[in-house]
Amino acid sequence: MDTEKPKYPMRINKYLAAKQYCTRREADEVIKKGKVFINGKLAKLGDKVSEKDVVDVKFRAKKYRYFAYHKARGIITHSPQGEEQDIAMVSPIKDVFPIGRLDKDSYGLIILTDDGRITDKLLNPDYAHEKEYRVTTAVKLRPSFKEHMEKGVDIGGYKTKKCRVEVIGERMFTIVLTEGKKHQIRRMCAALHNDAIELVRTRIMNIRLGNLPAGGHRAIEGAELATFLKSLGF
Repeated sequence: MDTEKPKYPMRINKYLAAKQYCTRREADEVIKKGKVFINGKLAKLGDKVSEKDVVDVKFRAKKYRYFAYHKARGIITHSPQGEEQDIAMVSPIKDVFPIGRLDKDSYGLIILTDDGRITDKLLNPDYAHEKEYRVTTAVKLRPSFKEHMEKGVDIGGYKTKKCRVEVIGERMFTIVLTEGKKHQIRRMCAALHNDAIELVRTRIMNIRLGNLPAGGHRAIEGAELATFLKSLGF
């Protein structure tokens, strides 16, 4: 994880985002509305602050929303083509967006939110946040499958990071990853002479899919939310 100290002078919108008041884009809006002051003087877009400057904000931090959502098989995460449907078209929750992706043929847990601050911290592999999947394969798993998957697999010029695998059936296993290359699990299986025919994401960090039905959702709140945000550095 990147623990580098912030570098000053820093643009005011970046400063507000770093202090977790809001995203940079939201910061630009509140600055335009005259809600931010630097050393008692009204801040302007593009202003920079030093470490010793006093920044005063006259707005309340936005109350963000977070949901665990069960993306059904056949639904696109976003940007549908033709007659495809994406999450925004089928979900009853408005004004939120998915963090990350699940391909059309995969299903399971995805987090919906209106908090853009968490996007990089959740998706950037440098932060090594766990995501867990349950996978069914076309043919029986070889005895060496677990060992080869866990130590990393070449998926076309890239060797995957070490992961954890548990074989739970002749054609079924769970895998915990801290990265998310495109179609990574399917490509890993293919590299080991098998095909993933069913793939479901069951966990993202401490958030679990549980018994949510396809298309269902629940609010992430209380201790579960506190643990989630703390792990992301909030």
